[in-house]
Amino acid sequence: MASSRVRSARGINVWPGYVDALATLLLSVVFLLTIFVVGQFFLSQELTGRDEVLNRLNRQIADLTDLLALERSSRRTQEESAASLKSSLERAESDRDRFQALADAAQADKGQSADVDKQLVAERGATTRAQNQIDVLNDQIRAMRRQLAALEDALSASEKRDKESQTRIAELGSRLNVALAQRVQELARYRSDFFGRLRQIIGNRSDVRIVGDRFVLQSEVLFPVGSATLKPEAGPEIDRIANAILDIAKEIPADIPWVLRVDGHTDTRPIQSAQFPSNWSLSAARAIAVVQYLRGKGIPPQRLLAGAFGEFQPLDAGSTEEAYAKNRRIEMKLTER
Repeated sequence: MASSRVRSARGINVWPGYVDALATLLLSVVFLLTIFVVGQFFLSQELTGRDEVLNRLNRQIADLTDLLALERSSRRTQEESAASLKSSLERAESDRDRFQALADAAQADKGQSADVDKQLVAERGATTRAQNQIDVLNDQIRAMRRQLAALEDALSASEKRDKESQTRIAELGSRLNVALAQRVQELARYRSDFFGRLRQIIGNRSDVRIVGDRFVLQSEVLFPVGSATLKPEAGPEIDRIANAILDIAKEIPADIPWVLRVDGHTDTRPIQSAQFPSNWSLSAARAIAVVQYLRGKGIPPQRLLAGAFGEFQPLDAGSTEEAYAKNRRIEMKLTER
């Protein structure tokens, strides 16, 4: 009786069972990550080909834009030349009409009396000279008209090339927009992978949640009350997030401008101290503390963003302790710069 009481008081040792279960879970996660890494390798090869196509499209758009600018400049020059030729043509036709009027007047004066014979001789000479000038002007007018017709043909061809270039640019722009939309979808997929890994890591914990596209940690998990200094026990929690980010960062193409945004939030109760004059200051200091810790774990600083909302983005508008605790949080989001 005495020995059974001792065994009952000491309890049953269940730790070996927990250790076996955790080891099995760890092996399963490693196996899944290995399959994921192999899949991502083949996906990165496909994305590299898409990047080359995107760069080629950008170069074609730039070449077509330069060609269009040259065509427009040439068309303006041709339009100015056509306007000058039209003006010269109008002046030539005016001179021709004037000389023709003089010639007609001279011919009409031939029937007058013999007293004006000398004037007729002079008028005939003037008429001959006027007729010669008219012939010369007619030749110039015909040449100008030929030049004007050539310019109009050149302008029509230039306008046609302009329309074709505009159509080509619109087509390339549409293809570029499709390529950019694919890039946005790629970032969304990486974001989904990131949160999928975090869900596997955190399990069913109540103080660490994933809400939509944000990863939410209650402030009590990371910081003492009214402080922006990380607790010693907060390290493993943030390390899990840092490791997930580092794994995902290896797979995201370098030209996708992604950042991990860390936002600090407080409850509505005001704080005023020498170190933190407002809730905004406290939330900013906490976000910066998390960002600095993540940087120390190897995440590039250009991929980190610290934000502060103070008490102005509550999740629960109530005034209970439970609502206050829910609103005191750190949110993380994988997004674009």
